[in-house]
Amino acid sequence: LSALICSFLYRYVENLNTTTNPTAAGLSMTLGIVSNIIALIILAKAYARLRKRSKATFLLFASSLVATDLAGHVIPGALVLRLYISGTAGGLCNQSDATCHFLGGSMVFFGLCPLFLGCVMAAERCMGVTRPLLHARMVCTAHTKIVLVMIWLLALSVALLPFFHLGTYIYQFPGTWCFINVLDNTSITDVIFVLLFSGLGLAALAVALACNTISGVTLVIARLRKKKCHRRSAKSHDIEMVAQLVGIMVTSCICWSPLLIFGLMSVIRSYSGSMGDDLETYRTLMVMGVRLATWNQILDPWVYILLRRAVLKKIYRITTGRSDLKGSTFRRWEISSFQNSMKSLVCSCSGLTCTFSFGDSL
Repeated sequence: LSALICSFLYRYVENLNTTTNPTAAGLSMTLGIVSNIIALIILAKAYARLRKRSKATFLLFASSLVATDLAGHVIPGALVLRLYISGTAGGLCNQSDATCHFLGGSMVFFGLCPLFLGCVMAAERCMGVTRPLLHARMVCTAHTKIVLVMIWLLALSVALLPFFHLGTYIYQFPGTWCFINVLDNTSITDVIFVLLFSGLGLAALAVALACNTISGVTLVIARLRKKKCHRRSAKSHDIEMVAQLVGIMVTSCICWSPLLIFGLMSVIRSYSGSMGDDLETYRTLMVMGVRLATWNQILDPWVYILLRRAVLKKIYRITTGRSDLKGSTFRRWEISSFQNSMKSLVCSCSGLTCTFSFGDSL
């Protein structure tokens, strides 16, 4: 689904885009801002209602990811629109300026942050599913905030490396964005910088893939054991969170892998002097890669918007034409969620009167 969405959106924007027309950039920026604001509102309301520490941690990570994606649309998007409006678009300048340095650093920072956050979220859920006691003892809101600060500082440190003469930011074809120098007159520092950037991004995707695979297999095994031994089923909120993480991972792999891989290929061929007549081809590949990476920040929030029980239940009702979910998978899921979200049960029996108090669930 993510591949189809990315392909459709890319073709649509490609048809609109010219080197002097800011329509595509404005459309992408507006759609990204709206999508992330909607997801942020949903996550903020869920976090305010939630009382489960494990899911509250997940939602705090998710809210931080969406907020980072929102900033990643507003800041670089505004600079790109400024380049269009100022008439810089369409011209390729090898000399970088303050705007180029800031735009290039922003793209590296807002590129690494979502990948790091997706990796940490997958690792946190893997621990929650496979080692719940250890997770309950080690993971708390304070630790989550510390990890978030460390992620942002790590991404910022990488983005600032060119300011210490490790790598350079230059304008990229067609002159509307700035990124690491991977095509023209590359030096060994450019190669090291690209290896660091792409290596960290691909490593984050690989760790997220491994953690999500372990979580998914663990939940499937728990489900099979429940059927075989009549034991309690895996918690529905774990299933929901892992499903959302898989959606994030698939989207990130599809939208970010091309830029990370094309960057590595370009800088290696450029530094070795084997670029030859393929320069225009690699320029086109880099443009395609950065556009797909931009759509990742638009698709991420829709993972949270769509992969929720409330939305899936409505889709199930519409597609099946059933208003009664009794006996269905969604009915069992809802019952399990209701039981697992029980915060307290207080019975004050006076004659035949009892009072029950339950926690909320997303």
